[in-house]
Parts: sequence; structure tokens; C-alpha cells
Amino acid sequence: MSTPAIRVAMWSGPRNLSTAMMRSFEARGDCAVTDEPFYAAYLHRTGLNHPLREAVLASQSHDPLEVESLLLGPVPDAKPIWYQKHMTLHMLPEFDRGWLSRVSNAFLIREPRAVLASYAAKRDEVTLADLGFVQQRELFDAVSAQDGRPAPVVDAADILARPAETLGKLCAALNIEFTPMMLQWPAGLRPTDGVWAPAWYQSVERSTGFGSPSAAAAPPLPPALERLAEQAQTHYDALWRHRLG
Repeated sequence: MSTPAIRVAMWSGPRNLSTAMMRSFEARGDCAVTDEPFYAAYLHRTGLNHPLREAVLASQSHDPLEVESLLLGPVPDAKPIWYQKHMTLHMLPEFDRGWLSRVSNAFLIREPRAVLASYAAKRDEVTLADLGFVQQRELFDAVSAQDGRPAPVVDAADILARPAETLGKLCAALNIEFTPMMLQWPAGLRPTDGVWAPAWYQSVERSTGFGSPSAAAAPPLPPALERLAEQAQTHYDALWRHRLG
């Protein structure tokens, strides 16, 4: 009997190093990846106007139950590991969450001021809900209660400062063997990238690894964004206390 595939549901907000992490797992060679599978369902349900909205809606199912079935179904290319990159804000409260008990959940966090500086460069208007911090804490609490122990958490700053060490701890928590292949990848877009990549992935498209620790630095923010950062900080801190780095 073959060993069941390890399905990793990695939960982050936008601009959290999430696409670089997807690159890292895909570079292993033994891992399939899926990019934000609930994005279209989220846009369809909320009616929000995101960049390339119509292309996103055309590229994925709008039915969260259908997406859930996909994520629990056959692994692409029969790989032994399936890395599923998720945005916490996409998992709307009305979407079923029973499937979370059948995957290995982990959480990728980033300091709110660094997130806001990056996100505001892409969109003119930003709300707390756009950033996913509140949703991430709620999901973390729910998954940790379900499993009876804190879910694995990694911080973007630790990944940039000590990528091999931090990824090694994450892999151990997920019962996956770490490989140095996770530290480098070819530049360029991938067939596995979502259709929204041209609007969001310019930096990671040029990347061949995780980059400098200075990328985690939080720059000064204008007052309106600083207020948002202060609101997000409590939720970030709650997960930071459990980080593996």
C-alpha cells in the first residue's frame, strides 16, 4: 500500500513571502503546488474588484465545495507532497472548513508594517480585511484547537535571515524531509502560477531564492497605514509567539 500524500495548506496574507515559499516547495521536485485555489470563489462571493478580476473568475471554480473536493482529490502528477498556497482572507466565514482536518495546516506570517508597505504599492485603497491578519488569527486558533496543539508558524523575517534553518524546522513539523533544493529556483513565471501573476508577482518572477534579510525591514508608513498596522499588530503578535524560527 502506498503512503498517503502529505497535503500542506499554508495560510498567509498577501505580501507575506507566500509566492516565494510556493517556489521553494515546488523546487523540491517531489512536490505539487497550487496557487490560491479559493481566489475566484472569494471574488465571486464578495464582488470585490481586484486586479485581473475577470481573468481570475474565469480560471477557477466559484464553488468553495468544488474547490475543497479538488484539494482533497488526486494529487497533481501523483507527487508525494502537495503544497497548497492559501490567502486567509479567501476563506470566508460561510465557506465550509471541515476539510481542514484532512490536511496539514501551517501559517506564514510577516510584520504588519512590511506587509502594508508592499501591499500599498500595489493598491491605492487598503483595509484591515484586505491584509488577512484577523482571519489568520481566527484560522490559527481554530486549527490549533482542532489538533490539540499550536499549528506550525513561520515568520518571513526568519526565512530571509536563516532560510535553511527555518525551512528545516517547518519541514520537521510537517513530517517532510528538508532538502537544500528548497533554497534556489530558476527565475521566471510558472504554469502553476495563478493568472493574477502579472499584477502581483514581478519581484518573485525575478527571484532565484529568498533574497536579503533587509527585505523584511519595515519602513515608515503614512498615518493612515500606520493606524492599520497598529490594528493588525495584535493578531500578528498572537501567532509570532508560536513561530518555529
